[in-house]
Amino acid sequence: MAIIGGTQFLERLTFFNGERLFAEDLQTLESVNREMRWLHNQSLHQPGVGSGYAVTGSKGDRQVTVTPGYAIDACGREIVLTENHVEPIPPVAGNNGLPASYDLTVSYPTDSDLVESQTRQGICLPQGAVRLREAPNFCWIELGQNLQPKDPQLKIDEQTNMRIVLARVQVLNCQLYQQVSTAQRRNARQSTRPRVVCGRSGPSGLNWSFASTGGAHAVNFGLQIDIDTSAARFQTPPCYSAYILGDRLFTNALDGLEPPFLLDGWVNISSPSATAFTLQMVMPDLSDDIKVNPARFFSVPLADVNTALAGNDWSVVWLGVEP
Repeated sequence: MAIIGGTQFLERLTFFNGERLFAEDLQTLESVNREMRWLHNQSLHQPGVGSGYAVTGSKGDRQVTVTPGYAIDACGREIVLTENHVEPIPPVAGNNGLPASYDLTVSYPTDSDLVESQTRQGICLPQGAVRLREAPNFCWIELGQNLQPKDPQLKIDEQTNMRIVLARVQVLNCQLYQQVSTAQRRNARQSTRPRVVCGRSGPSGLNWSFASTGGAHAVNFGLQIDIDTSAARFQTPPCYSAYILGDRLFTNALDGLEPPFLLDGWVNISSPSATAFTLQMVMPDLSDDIKVNPARFFSVPLADVNTALAGNDWSVVWLGVEP
């Protein structure tokens, strides 16, 4: 924000009769009023769609239609669309015969993005623009298999709400593979109810590690893993709860550890944030009869451990409640 942190103090512009005004004086007045309005939006509202911006498109269409609307980005800037906008879908065939996924986003236009709608001749000077036609910027963001943006900068823009997600589509053979989804968009108005989102990570793609006490005499006491919850789009760290899904009985040998053996314990959540948390499973050695959490397990290479856990369909099911 240009005002907060950008200046040491605020100034009120005043004028007097007979004063000679320059374009810079009026531009400064306009900028202060505009940035104070942005500060209000940023302080009292969350980024998202305030009204309108409905996106429609059916299976087989080669374009989507966006209705007029009002949205706010993370800086509090208003993104206004005053008339219907038709946006062609990305001209892609797909991913090896499978549909490709894209997010349709809208962002605030800078002055350099705008088209002059009125110019005026200056007095003894060349003509210049006095009105710029404001129109939002639309952008298709390609998603990977994890439904996260492939481009790192666009991913940051989307996660920080500098680009507001309006809809998600699947494209195959240069046309919509199915109807447009608007479930991914967020509302600029604060909900009167808690925001509740649940998800599941795994079993494939998880990278478990040993949980250790740390220090010179570190002792492994269980397993841990970092869980990404950025898709939930929480604004503040929610109250997380989670459990591990999967078969606890392992019947295959694991680097010298003879089967059968059980792996189980108590789940603990640490380092919660709006985009992730760390799940730890405390695994005490309880019995020698059936090898419950045998100490030898913590000497097994992590690559083999992850293969075994994935083979037993270990997944993390989580729930986040944001007040």
